[in-house]
Amino acid sequence: MRIRILVIDDEESVCDILKFNLEKDGYEVDCAYSAEEALEKDLCSYSIFIVDIMMGRLSGFDFAKHLKNTIGTENTPIIFCSALDHQDDKVMGLNMGGDDYITKPFNISEVLARVRSVLRRSHISQTIAANAAQGHYEPDITFHNLRIGRNAKMAYLNGEPLPLTRTEYDLLLFFLTHRNRIYSRDEILRNVWPDDGKVTSRTIDTNITRLRSKVGEYRDNIVTRPGFGYGFKD
Repeated sequence: MRIRILVIDDEESVCDILKFNLEKDGYEVDCAYSAEEALEKDLCSYSIFIVDIMMGRLSGFDFAKHLKNTIGTENTPIIFCSALDHQDDKVMGLNMGGDDYITKPFNISEVLARVRSVLRRSHISQTIAANAAQGHYEPDITFHNLRIGRNAKMAYLNGEPLPLTRTEYDLLLFFLTHRNRIYSRDEILRNVWPDDGKVTSRTIDTNITRLRSKVGEYRDNIVTRPGFGYGFKD
């Protein structure tokens, strides 16, 4: 079953561009040219909404408020797509329950990437919630005296908790579950920082250096291959 997307924008050309490219990317796409028209659709059947803000009587913010107050759509992701590019507008959009905010004119490749990212985050959240509701737990990851408790989101060395930041924890989890292979900085970036386009190679290097300083006797297991990247060797 294909993922269904509803695009809501009073500019027909914008709807046409988004529909064409999203369908080319494998999604099923419907369009509405106003929030009022969108409200007449079976909103529970959609996996994500791409919503303009400045429309007719009902704005995109009004539509988002309706979604968040309606059973069945309260957790459906929303991406605002608007010509309003002031920082306050973006903050308001995110505070209204938006999962992302794209400014017009947009780059279609960026739109597609952001849609994938939001859908991925939504899927992960739904899986975690379902597992928790059913009492499913992720097993710990261990390497000798180094252990990651994935349910507690903690790392331990010789039974003592390690003072890792969120990023250091994610790095260690990635390395321990992908041992004995060298990964480029781009590969590490896609796995540990999937939604942050501002991370530089220097940021990755710095976080790996900090992680090495905290894992004690296992610091040398985090290896560097100049010109290739990093890995965790047994």
